[in-house]
Formats: sequence, C-alpha cells, structure tokens
Amino acid sequence: MDARADFDAFVGARSSALLRTAYLLTRDHALAEDLLQTALTKAWFAWRRIDGDPEAYVRRILVNTYATWWRRRWNGERATDELPEPASGGHPTAHDRSDTTHDLWTALGRLPRRQRAVVVLRYVEDLSEAETARVLGCSVGNVKSQASRALAKLRIDPALTTEEDRA
Repeated sequence: MDARADFDAFVGARSSALLRTAYLLTRDHALAEDLLQTALTKAWFAWRRIDGDPEAYVRRILVNTYATWWRRRWNGERATDELPEPASGGHPTAHDRSDTTHDLWTALGRLPRRQRAVVVLRYVEDLSEAETARVLGCSVGNVKSQASRALAKLRIDPALTTEEDRA
C-alpha cells in the first residue's frame, strides 16, 4: 500500500477516536476539530518516518499541540462550567448524554491540563501507564502520580459527589 492510501485508511479508521480525545482535551468542538486537523497534518508530513503504531504518534502530536496552544493561550477563552452547544455533523457530544456523563465531563474539565491528559489517555482511551508515559513524554511514575492526584480531585468534585459523600 502506498503512503497516501495507508494514511487515508488510518484517518478513516481512527479519526473518530482521535477527535474524541481532542474534544476531551479542549472541551470545545471547534478547537477539537482544529487540533485534530493540525495533528493529522503534522502526521502526514512525517508519515513515512513513523515507526510502529501511528495512532500513538498522532496522540502524542495531539497532546503536545494542545499543550503548546494552552501555553500560548491560543484560544483566548476561559473555561466555563457549561458545555458548548452540540456541533452539527452527527458527532455524539457530552450534551447529548446523561446528566451523570455531563457531570463527569464537567469535573474532568476542571482538572489541570496535564492531569486531564493523563485521565483521558489512561481511562478513556484505555492506554497502559507505559503507553501514556510515552505519549506524554514523561516517566511512568509521573503518569501514576498525576493519575492519583486527578482521581483524588475527581472523588471530591462537587459535580460527582452528593451531600452524603461530602459529610
């Protein structure tokens, strides 16, 4: 298979999952689409040099690009507790899901960006600690500590707890 056909097949097969990851990182449909498009563009230019799993490579581009945008305050917006209106195009959104899932996405959005990235990659994308460390460019120990801190914050997040839980 030539590089173009191989890349097109990859995009066709994995773009929905990658878009979900991008959305969970950005919490914004338009930014998620921009982030994915940027990551896929970068991946295309490096496609012939990618050894191993291209999805892991593209996920790393997603996380790194997101971190760069965040550091530069690329979007110029502040996070809110409200989710955006559903985007057209038939993609399922947190807005379309149950209140429990909405609360989970809201709580996830309150985590610091590094902890959010770890939670998304470990528990939503179901990567191992080693795979998550490779994608984020950090140690397995760092992934473990970030996951532990994130889960501790999620356990006490008001969106996910009841008065009984907090007593």
